[in-house]
Amino acid sequence: MQVVWNEKLIVEQLREPQTRERAFTQLVEHFREQLYWQIRRMVLLHDDADDVLQNTFMKAWTGLDGFRGDAQLSTWLFRIANNETLNFLERRRQAMSLDEDGVASVAATLQGDPYFDGDETEQQLQEAIAGLPDKQRQVFNLKYFQEMKYEDMSELLGTSVGALKASYHHAVKKISDFFQSHD
Repeated sequence: MQVVWNEKLIVEQLREPQTRERAFTQLVEHFREQLYWQIRRMVLLHDDADDVLQNTFMKAWTGLDGFRGDAQLSTWLFRIANNETLNFLERRRQAMSLDEDGVASVAATLQGDPYFDGDETEQQLQEAIAGLPDKQRQVFNLKYFQEMKYEDMSELLGTSVGALKASYHHAVKKISDFFQSHD
């Protein structure tokens, strides 16, 4: 049975100790897939995305008392997921350098991922995206894959709409250059 999502009710239930766990379970069920794909497009691998997603929900659970309700639950969760993803990428970057060989390594790793089912063009796109700076990759993923409006991205990332548009433009240019150089 599909539970109807009522954010106001969920927020109220999250504030009450006797209904908190049930409401959090509904929150996880409601946002799990969307958050997973946001994270996966940044970290690329299924197992890494699962780890970051788990960390996201653990942070959300421990931070429930700090949720003031100024933003929607989705914005709050996406911001936590964003921060966890960037922290993960920074730790990974410190462990391995993402230079030209690192990007090729990411592409090779993606090929070996049993959960990746893309064709050659999708693999090239993921390789091009992997070569973008984190901020540009993040903006590109939100705009291209999730079709998020710049105003929503601005609230989520705490960046001006103009800066987001510039990041997206630069990302598209770099991806286009990547495809032209691989023809």
